[in-house]
Order: sequence, then structure tokens, then C-alpha cells
Amino acid sequence: MATIITHPIVPIAAAYLIGREKVSPKLMFVACVASIVPDADVIAFRFDIPYGDQYGHRGFTHSISFAVLMGVIATFFSSYFNTSKVICYAMVFIGCVSHGVLDAFTNGGYGIAFFWPITVERYFFPWQPIEVSPIGVARFLSPRGLEVLISELWTVWLPALAVIFWMKRKSSKA
Repeated sequence: MATIITHPIVPIAAAYLIGREKVSPKLMFVACVASIVPDADVIAFRFDIPYGDQYGHRGFTHSISFAVLMGVIATFFSSYFNTSKVICYAMVFIGCVSHGVLDAFTNGGYGIAFFWPITVERYFFPWQPIEVSPIGVARFLSPRGLEVLISELWTVWLPALAVIFWMKRKSSKA
């Protein structure tokens, strides 16, 4: 999996693409949380649910249907976020669905159940430039964790920051 440090960069970049004036700080925060929520499935390990099970790690919580559901739930709170239902849905959906997308670019694990509940088959993308993150803080705070962060810097952070700076520059010229 990509790290919880990296997952939020996608909804942050999306907010700049959509327009920061349309995305409140509260919605930005919730979209960032939505980008991390799919990894709550690691609790399955505590209940002896196997990794490859549809309810295991990278199973249903990493699916497109789960992201759709999260987006739909968010629309009920659009007035709280001071934005339209479409923007609210888009931000939370993008945050949540991007989690599985980033994980499918990693080089480890069993793949992502993108199309659950239609199929429990798991997928990776053909190009897997992101080093898979070790599970657990102790394992992450190691040379392996540093390798993961460096791979995420090149493949996620720098492209996302380029988009953000480009959008800021574009909006300052308008």
C-alpha cells in the first residue's frame, strides 16, 4: 500500500483542480480522511480474516463501489461543507477511490478488488513504481520505510505538487 502520508495528496491536488474557492477547509479535511479510510480494513487481520478475502486488506473498502457510497453519503452534508452536492461528492469520491488507484501502483500485496461486489478478483496496474509500504509503525520506521517514501516522492508527490503549482500560477494570472 502507499502510505497514509501520501494518500491525502490526491484530494489536495483535486481541490486545486476543482477550485479552492469551491472546496472548504472542512471538505478538504474530510476528503483527505476519505483517502485513508480504505486502510481501516487492516482490522480484518485482528479477526483472522485472510488478506485475500473480499473483506480482507485491499478488498471491498478499496473498491470503486465503496468510493461511490462514501461520495453519496458525503452529499448529505454538502450544506455543512458550504458547497454543492456535486463538489462534495467529487471530493470524497476522488479521495476514496484514489486510495485503491495508488495501491494498484505498488509492487506488493494481492492487488485491489476494484470491482467488488461484481467480482472479488484483484488487480494491479502493469506499471508498479511505488514500493509497497510495510504494515505497522515499527516496520515503517526503518530503511524500508524510507525507500517507500522516496518512491512516493517521485511518483505521487512531485506530479501532484506540479499540478498544484500550475493551478496556483494559472489562477494568479486570471
